Amino acid sequence: MSRSEQERFTDILHAVERCRNYTQHLDSDDLQAMAYDAVLRNLALIGEAVRALPSETRDRAPEVPWAAIAGLRNVVVHEYFRIDPELILDIVNNQLEPLADRLRQL
Repeated sequence: MSRSEQERFTDILHAVERCRNYTQHLDSDDLQAMAYDAVLRNLALIGEAVRALPSETRDRAPEVPWAAIAGLRNVVVHEYFRIDPELILDIVNNQLEPLADRLRQL
């Protein structure tokens, strides 16, 4: 069963919110590894949802780095050994909210 564009947007927005919630635990000695794993899982979910969006949808927001978002999913899932933790933190801290804002506009 295929999901609609709106359902995929909702999936992405919920994953962005979960990433933001988990980042507060990235400095915790007890929860750091679990929070980091949770962030990676949600970044993979975002990438998968983006990958499944119709090209017409992606064309409405050419400023969004759709290919890079989907590519991050591939790295997280298939090339986990290449993950740069500093890049992951930059994405969560600086890039997810602008993505969410743009999706809300669409």
